[in-house]
Amino acid sequence: MNKSLNLALGALTGGLMVVAIYMVFEYVPTEADQGIVQRIFYFHVPCAWVAFAAFGLVAICGIFYLWLESPIWDDLGYAAAESGMVFCTLVLVTGSIWAKPIWGTWWTWDSRLTTTLILWLLYGGYLLLRAMADDTPQVARFAAVVGIVAVADVPVVVVSVRLWRTIHPAVLVTREGGHGLEDPRMVATLLVALAAFTALFVWLLILRFATLRMRTRIAKLAGELNLAHAAAGDL
Repeated sequence: MNKSLNLALGALTGGLMVVAIYMVFEYVPTEADQGIVQRIFYFHVPCAWVAFAAFGLVAICGIFYLWLESPIWDDLGYAAAESGMVFCTLVLVTGSIWAKPIWGTWWTWDSRLTTTLILWLLYGGYLLLRAMADDTPQVARFAAVVGIVAVADVPVVVVSVRLWRTIHPAVLVTREGGHGLEDPRMVATLLVALAAFTALFVWLLILRFATLRMRTRIAKLAGELNLAHAAAGDL
C-alpha cells in the first residue's frame, strides 16, 4: 500500500472519529426516553451499516471470482469478510451493552438480534473455512459460494422488525414510515459517525487487502520456484 495513501486515510479516519466522538458526547442532545445510554446508538448503527456493506462486498467479490477466477477478487473478498466480522462483532457487543439498561438483559432472542447472530455465524464459518483449509482455487471457489449465499441474511436482518413482532426499536425507518431522530443534531451526529466508521472500514480493508495480495504473490513465486527446481532436477 502506498505510504502517502495510508497516512492520508489514517489522518482522515482519525479526524472523523474525533469529530464523531465529540458530537456523540457533547453536541447531540440526550434522548428523552432512554437517556444517556441511547448515545451508544451512534456507534451501534454505523457498525451495522459497515458490516452489511462489507458482507455485500464479499458476495460481489465472490461473483467476480467465480466468473473471472482472478485471485485479486478472492483476496478482496477475504479482506472484506475479515473486516466485516470485526464490525459485526461490535454490533452484537454494543447492542448487548445498550440492551442491558433498557431491556434488563444482555441478550434476548429477538428477531433482529437472532438474525444478526446468524449472520455473524455464517461469516464466522467463512473465515473458519479460509483459516483451516488449504489455500487452493477449490477452497476459494467454495468460500465464494458461501459468501454469496450468506449475504442473503442481510436483508432479512434489515426487515426483521417488520416481518416479526419485535422489541428492537426501528429508529432509522419506523414502522409508521418516519424516523425516530426527533432532533436535527441527532441526524447530523449519525451522519458524521457513519462517515467515520466507513472511513475506518475502508482503511482496514485496504491494509488487509495489501497484506493478502503480498501473500498471494509470495505463494505464486514459491510455486514457480518449486517448479523450476523440479525441472532442474529432471535435467
